[in-house]
Amino acid sequence: MEELIISDIKIEDMIYEIRGKQVMLDRDLAKEYGVETKVFMQNVKRNIERFPENFMFQLTKEEFMNWRSQFVTSNNDLMGLRRPPYAFTEQGVAMLSGILKSKIAINTSIKIINAFVSMRHYLIENKDVYKSLNNINNKLIEHDDKLDYLFSKFDKKERLYLSGEEYDIYSDIKETFSETKGELIVIDNYADKVFLDLIRNINVNIVLITKNNSKLTKTDTDKYNKQYKNLKVIYTDKFHDRYFIIDRKIIYHSGTSINFAGNKVTSINKLEDNLIKNQLLKFVIKLIEK
Repeated sequence: MEELIISDIKIEDMIYEIRGKQVMLDRDLAKEYGVETKVFMQNVKRNIERFPENFMFQLTKEEFMNWRSQFVTSNNDLMGLRRPPYAFTEQGVAMLSGILKSKIAINTSIKIINAFVSMRHYLIENKDVYKSLNNINNKLIEHDDKLDYLFSKFDKKERLYLSGEEYDIYSDIKETFSETKGELIVIDNYADKVFLDLIRNINVNIVLITKNNSKLTKTDTDKYNKQYKNLKVIYTDKFHDRYFIIDRKIIYHSGTSINFAGNKVTSINKLEDNLIKNQLLKFVIKLIEK
């Protein structure tokens, strides 16, 4: 494939595949047109009607993080990437020549479009190679799934902690909480600020069911929610034991309150009896949705 170069950088190295399309990002285009990214995008947004979604789109946060993890290696580049960039397809680049009307801009647009065409021809010529690589990747994914299934068989359903093993039990509780995808329910009558420390980096909805006591005040929870906004507290005296409920599916029974963890011999056990789980969940959900 013929290499097309502007400013000592191959244009092909600045073309990425995102959403199944070959695109260039705003910051790379701005560099090639010799303007700051901010100025470049101001020109585009003044003519936004010329750039429908198949010409230009902004990366989602997930797309941005995925692209950045794969292609950005320099600390300087990381510092300059504070927001998801805009991506321009070949049609979008062609439209740029209509709003950036200098001779340099027109010549730059032509060279970039030629690079898109060259890249497309290269991909067509090597489609069999990419198909083979994709098949290999699919087999690796299938292999990983089988390994995950195998390791799941060694899941520790019962964990015993001796007196003084404070770090181990806190670490395991934190890891258990991090398994949550949508909602974490914790039932613990003696929860205190230690509980808030455990949950503050878990970005899911959290429900704490506890009895009304002075260990965790309304001031504590209000301050927490002012920053994290994901905690609901329900006060009741209907529970004696402690439970951790993950996404209303997985339930752990804890032999100790979180703030006493590690003081004495205790265990954390995963409930397996579906009848017991369903009865407990039914009671808890009714309490939450009351």
